[in-house]
Amino acid sequence: MKLKSIFLKSIMGLASLSISAYMLPFNAAADWQQIGYLGDLNGDKEVSISDLVIMQKFILGKQSLSAENGYHVNNGYIGINGTDSFEANEYLITADINQDGAVNAFDLSLLRHNLLTNDNPLVWQWFDETVPDTKFIDAPINNVKKFLPSQGEADLVIFYVDFPDCHYEYTPTENAIDEIAFGSEDTTDKNYPFDSMNAFYNRSSKGTINLQGKAFRYTAKKNLAEYNNTDGRINLTMEIYQALDESVDFSQFDGNSDGFIDTTLVSVPKAAGDDNWWPCAGPVDNDSFSVDGKKLGHLITSNAQIEAADDYYNFNSSILHEMGHCMGLPDFYLYHGDDVEGMHGTAGSELMDVDATTDFSSVSKLQLGWYRKNQIQVYDYTQDSQKFTLKNAQTDDGNVVIIPCGELDSKYQSEYMIIEYTTQDRNNSNPNWWQMMSSGIRVYHVDATIFDNGFWTSYKYASGSEFTNNDEGRRFIRIIDDREIDNIYKTGDVIDNSILGFNWYDEDGNQSIDTGLSISIGENEGDTYQITISKK
Repeated sequence: MKLKSIFLKSIMGLASLSISAYMLPFNAAADWQQIGYLGDLNGDKEVSISDLVIMQKFILGKQSLSAENGYHVNNGYIGINGTDSFEANEYLITADINQDGAVNAFDLSLLRHNLLTNDNPLVWQWFDETVPDTKFIDAPINNVKKFLPSQGEADLVIFYVDFPDCHYEYTPTENAIDEIAFGSEDTTDKNYPFDSMNAFYNRSSKGTINLQGKAFRYTAKKNLAEYNNTDGRINLTMEIYQALDESVDFSQFDGNSDGFIDTTLVSVPKAAGDDNWWPCAGPVDNDSFSVDGKKLGHLITSNAQIEAADDYYNFNSSILHEMGHCMGLPDFYLYHGDDVEGMHGTAGSELMDVDATTDFSSVSKLQLGWYRKNQIQVYDYTQDSQKFTLKNAQTDDGNVVIIPCGELDSKYQSEYMIIEYTTQDRNNSNPNWWQMMSSGIRVYHVDATIFDNGFWTSYKYASGSEFTNNDEGRRFIRIIDDREIDNIYKTGDVIDNSILGFNWYDEDGNQSIDTGLSISIGENEGDTYQITISKK
């Protein structure tokens, strides 16, 4: 009965709601996905006085709730009154707050109450697994040892810390930090696409992940030097949890109910220095410590501070990169040699690479489970030629094409090429000035094989791994034609083994085996690109 339980959890905050009267049917072939909040009538992903005005006008007969007016019609959403029908319903599910199949004064009263108490339960969408385009894939990255979920609710506890001898020049309030981390989308924010961590993740994941949490201000008991090593950073974290335990229920920050607080961020002033406080993330190795019945999962420590009330671009981008690690992703930059940049050129920008100021690539999104089943197209070697349509990766319709090397692993954790149509929209819209950006087709060479050493499960060919030949051999991710050039492809371009990196790995880890294929880049029409993959 797992699927029922998720829905019940989302509406338990409504004290006046009779759960049993509106129980939705259980269907073993179905699944749920969060789609918003009860009471969000204008689709801005928050519940506010604007939604109350809309509902009042609707009840008075002065305004309709319809797609034409920009509202979420209940077409394909959860059935009402004990049905699981996928037929359109005249009522918005987000407006029908008590789920009785009608939108009336009772719902208006509940909406007023929820606004006053900030109690806005989640709405979940019902998916039929027999319909491919209604189901996100299970996150392959769940095979990797990590604590922050990449789908559903994910929680972040923020401790914004200073020391008796090391202070911030600008100190935001807890509420201000909450808004910077967990606030709703604001495309006018000068920090966009890092308007908030939650908004960035929501755009990148097609709404699959909802980042929640709380910020707390704290001054350490000892001077900075007492915490300037790994043990000191962990001791500081436990000190803060113990100091706040009486006033805060930290058990609420376990989004996937695995017994661990998903992720903790200890943010310190920039003046604390880079030697010990440069942004980094890792699991807390202390099974003896728990708070409110929860152990600590991943810990991020960082000196990427909030510079001013309207200047937090670097704070958010740095922490989003580190949370990528907490979800299981490795660094894409290199650990050996003078050039640490993992991927170069116009196609080389990625949040997990060294620059960390653009969106996740298709490689990351695939592992994180941010594609629907029908958004993953796989080349069929029995065909001499196949034509594919790629949609803008920066939209919710963004899709990919995979060319497998041999048999494709069912969890996409093998060797393959992955192709996407990237643009300068949304999360790619405001990179640092030195990053080259372009729009068109980019191709990655991936080896996402999993390695389990008996203690920790990770990607075998992640940067720094003993299996990468000092990053010269197989790697988790490469961009083809990895040079400081425009290596994003456009109409008329052809990709074959004359392009650096468009080959499979040999047994020595060199990209030397001809794929036997070529990719012809066809027409670009708005948010779509045509490509054709052919045998040579």
